Amino acid sequence: MSEGTQASGDPRVGLAQERTGMAIERTQLALDRTTLAWIRTSLAMASFGFGMVGFFRSLRAQAPTAEAIRMHEGAIAFGTGLLVLGTCFTALAGLSHWSVLRRLRAGQPLELTKWPLTMALALLLALLFMTGLWAVFAR
Repeated sequence: MSEGTQASGDPRVGLAQERTGMAIERTQLALDRTTLAWIRTSLAMASFGFGMVGFFRSLRAQAPTAEAIRMHEGAIAFGTGLLVLGTCFTALAGLSHWSVLRRLRAGQPLELTKWPLTMALALLLALLFMTGLWAVFAR
């Protein structure tokens, strides 16, 4: 590099610092969007759990057969599982958001986790769905 580029009056230094600041802002906005997506997903899971319980409750009220009672009890267990998962993942998304935001503001490098929330959610949902299928068809 020449001495002209290293001079303190070099306009490229200011541009580089401005771009770095904008990159941090873009990263923070992307983090906010990701957290909001997790909140939407968690709310959808909880809403689906409540809706399923309500649907099978109405079937049980219309025709209180042994099959309707069994389906309603299974729906309560499955809906509760969805509600618990939704609540847990809302809390985990908030903690993840706070942790990454703290590292970003401190200027520390961001690290990828071994178990991202998406993988953990997919595995737990698969386990919940398999348990629900077993509860419905195994009796």
